Amino acid sequence: MDARRDELMTVRQVLDELGGVSRRTFYRWRELGYGPAAFKLPNGELRVWRSDFNTWLRQLEEAA
Repeated sequence: MDARRDELMTVRQVLDELGGVSRRTFYRWRELGYGPAAFKLPNGELRVWRSDFNTWLRQLEEAA
């Protein structure tokens, strides 16, 4: 994906893309190191680059 067209996803957007995974599950995955790469903004909110999210999904598909 072209970096100029990449977008930052909110946790809500990630959960919606995953078909309704709970917020608790998402944060548990992060604790265990299973979730997509994310970073905190200065206000404490998490963001995930769409390209990182897509890469994470592809890796899950390949492992299945």
